[in-house]
Amino acid sequence: MADTLAAPSLTRSARPSGLAPRRAGRRASASVALFTAPTILSIIVLGAYPLLFILAAAFSDSTLGRPFQEWVGTANLESILTDADVVASFARTVGYALVVSVASAVFGVALAVALERATRSGAVVRTLLLLPLITPPVVVGTLWKLVFNPGGGLLATVLPDVSLAPLSTTAWALPAIGLADVWQWTPLIVILVYAALLTQDPAVREAAALDGAHGIRLFRHITWPAIAGTVVAAFFIRLVIALKVFDLVFVMTSGGPGQASTTTTYLIQQVALKEFDIGRASAVTIVFAAIVTAVTLVVAALARKARHE
Repeated sequence: MADTLAAPSLTRSARPSGLAPRRAGRRASASVALFTAPTILSIIVLGAYPLLFILAAAFSDSTLGRPFQEWVGTANLESILTDADVVASFARTVGYALVVSVASAVFGVALAVALERATRSGAVVRTLLLLPLITPPVVVGTLWKLVFNPGGGLLATVLPDVSLAPLSTTAWALPAIGLADVWQWTPLIVILVYAALLTQDPAVREAAALDGAHGIRLFRHITWPAIAGTVVAAFFIRLVIALKVFDLVFVMTSGGPGQASTTTTYLIQQVALKEFDIGRASAVTIVFAAIVTAVTLVVAALARKARHE
């Protein structure tokens, strides 16, 4: 009889222990939702809403003060794709970004390898390399504008017998901006590649040197495989930064002379804030986003193929 009465009590006492994990799981889910809600909300506000606004504006007649006045379909897209200046800005921006990214990668890897081999002045050089990286782009643009100033700038002082005004020359305005861009962002690649070099086992290099690997051969077969992944990642970061260049163009040339240094980001700013044509600016933004996606996918495929080979 006592055993019979004890059984229900054991059953009742076992029930709460079965529910406890469920309640704990619900509390954990609620806590996760509570802590992730601000992040999700910020993504929606800062990402989804601007994207939807740009898409809606691109297919409508929208001005800065009166957006979404009239649905125009693909008229804005057709207009920019038949505009020679807009199409030229696309090609100019992509070409500029690829050239300065390759230059930054080449110089960055070379400087990182030299810096890793330095034993005495390494700390001083690393500190100096950080200066361009932490300098605001507006200051960098002003500095290089003074360097290229034909009326007493550094270039005119070093070469007094040569009349040079690259920022006022159609052929040299964009390369001059690219030089300032490479000067500012190459240290980023140097730092990333230098960190990857520090993870390389010195014993592997010493063994390769004993086997007769020196110079280019040592770099190709020992150093490059160790840093290839980092270089590719740094190149992609540099490419994205170069594709959205605006500050240097705005400060150094204002897109001139003519349209010689007008990049797509600068063109978008001009159309949106000077011509007040939000619909056209949104259409340019959408097309440029598609071009950037295509370029990065192609570069990623080529980089993957090169690494496997």
